Amino acid sequence: MVRLSEHKHQTENKAIEILSPPERVYIPVVQHLGKACNPLVVVGDQVFLGQKIAAVDAHVYSPIHASVSGKVAAIQEWPHPSLGRCKTIVIENDGQDKSRILPPSDINKGGIPPVIKSPGGTNPKSQAEVDSLTCDQIRKIVLEAGIVGMGGASFPSHIKLNPPKPLDTLIVNGAECEPYLTCDYRLMVEKTQEIIKGIGILARCVGVKKVYIAIEDNKPEAIKAFGCQSVKDPGYQVVVLRSAYPQGGEKQLIKNVLGKEVPQGKLPFDIGVLVHNVGTVLAVYEAAYLNKPLYERVVTVTGSCVQNPKNLLVRIGTPIKELIGRCGPLLQEPAKIIVGGPMMGLAQFSEDVPVIKSTTGVLLFNKKESQAQEEQFCIRCGSCIRECPVGLMPTLINLSSQKQMWQEAKDHGALDCIECGICGFVCPSNIRLVQSIKRAKLEAVK
Repeated sequence: MVRLSEHKHQTENKAIEILSPPERVYIPVVQHLGKACNPLVVVGDQVFLGQKIAAVDAHVYSPIHASVSGKVAAIQEWPHPSLGRCKTIVIENDGQDKSRILPPSDINKGGIPPVIKSPGGTNPKSQAEVDSLTCDQIRKIVLEAGIVGMGGASFPSHIKLNPPKPLDTLIVNGAECEPYLTCDYRLMVEKTQEIIKGIGILARCVGVKKVYIAIEDNKPEAIKAFGCQSVKDPGYQVVVLRSAYPQGGEKQLIKNVLGKEVPQGKLPFDIGVLVHNVGTVLAVYEAAYLNKPLYERVVTVTGSCVQNPKNLLVRIGTPIKELIGRCGPLLQEPAKIIVGGPMMGLAQFSEDVPVIKSTTGVLLFNKKESQAQEEQFCIRCGSCIRECPVGLMPTLINLSSQKQMWQEAKDHGALDCIECGICGFVCPSNIRLVQSIKRAKLEAVK
C-alpha cells in the first residue's frame, strides 16, 4: 500500500446538502455488476417516486427505481459514466415527488412495496416490525430496494446476504481511502445511528456475532461517533487503520483487520467474512425501516476547479452538470472531469452523464493536473510488483496484453487485478499499466 496526498480538507467538514431534483433525470438500465435490466415502462407512462422501472429475470442483477415522479419522456441511448453509452430511461420531473400508496395487504407479501409512501420515508416500520423480519424477508427487501455496493463496486447486495457457507464475521468498510472523496465520512458522522441499525440487520441476516467497523485514522469524528456506540454494544469493535491506499479494497481490508488472506481466486465468503460499505449499510437501513428503494446517494464534488466543493445528496439520474452548477462558479474550466476517485475513477467525455448508484465523486481538474506524461520503455525496476496490493506482476501482464497473449495474461493473474491504479502511479516510465490489464481482463473472459 502507498501513502497518497489526501486532498480531503476541502469537503471533510462540509455537511451533506440536498440537491434539488433536475427537470429531467436520465436513469441507465445498467447500474450494477451483472445482467442489464429491461425497462418496465414505455414512453408516455406516468411514474411515481420510488417505482420500479427496470428489472430482469436473472440471479446477478439489481432492479432500478424512479428517482422522481413524472412522465417517461424517452427510452434512448445516453452517455454513461463507465460504459460510454447505455439504454436510459428519461423521466420528465413533475416537481411533485408523488408516490403511490399501496394497501397493507400488498405491502406485507414478503417484501417492500415497489414505491414508497413519501420521499422521506415518513411511514417507517417500528423496531419490533424490523426485529420480526426473517432472513429471507431481509434478503427480499434488499433485492427489491435495488441496493448494490455503494463504494463503487456496485455488486448486488442481496447476493452477498445469501452466502454459500456459514459466516462468522462482518466488516463494515468505512476506510474511504481514495483521495478527495468524503461522502462516506460525512455519512458516518451524520448518520451514525442509522448505520448502526443497518449493521444490526445485516449481522442478524447472515448470523454473525463479530462485527468490525473499519475506519482510517484520518477520520477522527467518525472514529469518535462509532467508538461511543461500540461501548454500548460489546459485539461491535471499531478498528482504526493507518491511512493508506488501497486500504478500502475488500481483500486488503480483511487482511489488515483480521490478519487473514483471501486465497487467490477465492472470495471473502470462503474464509467466513462478509464486507459491506457504510453507504450500502445505510441503504439497507432505509429499505428495512423506511420502505425506501435506492434512488438517491451522496456524492462528493471537488477538485482544483471548484470554488465551492460540497457533499451533495443527489437523485439517481441527475446529470453531473447539475452537481457542478451547484458548486459553482468554477475557478477555471476543467481540463478533465472524473467520476469516482482519482485512482479508480473514469474520465468523462460529457457533462450529461448521470449519477448512478456507484457514483462516489465528481472531480474537476485543471490542465496542469490532468496532463498525461509520455510513456517510456519499462526499465525493469520492479516498483509495480513491490507495490501491488494483490501480489501480481503487472509488468508481465502488460507484456502479455501488448502481444495479445490473453491466456498468458490470465495465467499471470490478470483477473485478480482490482484495478486500484497503484502500478501506474509508481511507474517511473509512466506506462499505462491499468489500461493494459483492463484490456487483458476483458479479452481473457471472452
